[in-house]
Amino acid sequence: MAFSKDVLNLDCAKETERIVAKLREQVLGTFKRKGLIVALSGGIDSSVVGGLAVRAFGKEKVFGLQLPEKENSDDTRNLSALMCKHYGIEFAVEEMSALLEGARAYQRRDDAIKTALPDYGPGWKSKIVLPSVVDTDSYRVFSVVALDPQGKEHKARLPLEGYLGIVAATNFKQRCRKMLEYYHADRLNYAVAGTPNLVEYDQGFFVKLGDGAADVKPIAHLYKSQVYAMAEYLGVPEEVRRRPPTTDTYSLPQSQEEFYYSLPYDKMDLAIYAKNHNISAEEAGPALGVSKEQAERVFRDIDGKRTFAKYLHAAPMLVAEPTG
Repeated sequence: MAFSKDVLNLDCAKETERIVAKLREQVLGTFKRKGLIVALSGGIDSSVVGGLAVRAFGKEKVFGLQLPEKENSDDTRNLSALMCKHYGIEFAVEEMSALLEGARAYQRRDDAIKTALPDYGPGWKSKIVLPSVVDTDSYRVFSVVALDPQGKEHKARLPLEGYLGIVAATNFKQRCRKMLEYYHADRLNYAVAGTPNLVEYDQGFFVKLGDGAADVKPIAHLYKSQVYAMAEYLGVPEEVRRRPPTTDTYSLPQSQEEFYYSLPYDKMDLAIYAKNHNISAEEAGPALGVSKEQAERVFRDIDGKRTFAKYLHAAPMLVAEPTG
């Protein structure tokens, strides 16, 4: 039988029972915590984690956080509020813009952008993009795309210093969010939920000690397509289920595909499944909608990102065990 998306079919009722049981064991049993903190972004992953948390502990033992900042889209603000109300949980809105201003996150980022676009300044908006690995086998370099106050688009290749500076500065956003999550976790004696799916976890699409930090990660074994199936089963509102995956990290709209992944999420799921199950590029290509050669490029990109992700996953390294 030809390789197809059917390999990702999931018994959502059974999987919900399994995750809920494990969450209770981990949070109540292992950690001796009373409930769970879930930061709800209005995206599909955090919405599913929120639904699983409510099933595991009841709405009285789940605390939601909305963590907006001035560069978020209106969708993020509106849908995160929708999900807190949908689950009927207690929640707090922590506006992060002042915190980020205090850390000079926006200024540091803008200074890094100026290494490629010297005229960049107040009133401009930006994002960074990466050429598709499907289209070329050559070395890929990030570019910054910016919109000036008059609406004219500018694009320039980023020097390494500029790219690293932009990423380092924007990572403040994830790390500040996590600081607030753990404030409320300590206050309530709750654990903190992480929201990465399998592809994000596998490919290092998270910030170390930012959105990568958590006490439990309930959906890190689920492909993104499976998360969407779980969302439908759990009754996540259609407005959230039809929202395209986005980073919502930069001031211009940005898809996850143009920033990090080789393919749209449903194809990326299949590519990683194929890698994990020793399915050849020739066999996987038709399901991915690409040629054998393009599938091989995607596979190499997956391996490259896994190498990068080792650092993100790594615990602090010791010289020797502190046995005294």
